[in-house]
Amino acid sequence: MQIFRTDQHPLPLPAGHRFPAEKYRLLREAVEAFAPHLIVDAPAASDAELLHAHTADYIARLNAGALSAAEERAIGLPWSAELVTRSRYSTGATLAACRTALQQGCGVSLAGGTHHAYAERGSGFCVFNDSAVALRVLHAEGVINRALVLDLDVHQGNGTAAMLADAPELFTFSMHGQNNFPFQKEHSDWDIELADGTGDADYLATLAGALPRLLELARPDLIIYLAGADPYAGDRLGKLSLSMDGLAQRDAMVLDACTRFGLPVAITMGGGYATPISDTVQIQTQTVRQAWARFG
Repeated sequence: MQIFRTDQHPLPLPAGHRFPAEKYRLLREAVEAFAPHLIVDAPAASDAELLHAHTADYIARLNAGALSAAEERAIGLPWSAELVTRSRYSTGATLAACRTALQQGCGVSLAGGTHHAYAERGSGFCVFNDSAVALRVLHAEGVINRALVLDLDVHQGNGTAAMLADAPELFTFSMHGQNNFPFQKEHSDWDIELADGTGDADYLATLAGALPRLLELARPDLIIYLAGADPYAGDRLGKLSLSMDGLAQRDAMVLDACTRFGLPVAITMGGGYATPISDTVQIQTQTVRQAWARFG
């Protein structure tokens, strides 16, 4: 198992911006407390790798800082060379985690889960779609034939659903808040929508009911698990009501299924917007700790 860090490439943001950029450093520091020997620097995704999923025009304009004001607003982060660099490393971390999972059973990115980005545009704090890039690259290389994106971020993986819609062998599953962003949903291969306020018992029962059928349908050689922290009751953007223990049980359910069936899993962090930020860090640290307990 390896754990890929990207926080050595910081993201400069205006004071008071709601994106919790410091989470990545805090999470890496927390993981260093129990698995320092597993943490490695992530590689950057190259243009050639990005082109497997994103348009050449979008990549070129992003590199040149030539996005329109509307495109920049849709991303929700001000353009900078550092933003592009960080996004490349975040995408590279997911691809590296996938390669590690195929070799060792599990790889972890301490970033990633940028599931709102589309082939030709960014959205919702997401510049490149790391899952789509990673799976398109690995599929083109012949390293995998089938894969599953198991998206448990509280927001639908709309960009991933759209970008992989023409590849039924790359199965997309999203279990998310019905009344949350994005307000115009895409069609994943399987979507489960949850009512506002859904708590531990209903959430875990729904996931437990879906997992066996999901693995049967997807028959994956690899799973990318978006372990979003934002279903947490204390999340500013979540609208669900899971406890930290409920999220730990969610992670255990997914990872136990992976170990039971011998399925390689790459884990990305997805969203997390709790106040205080230490709650998000604690939730995502426990995700990594559970992976470490099984695969480390």
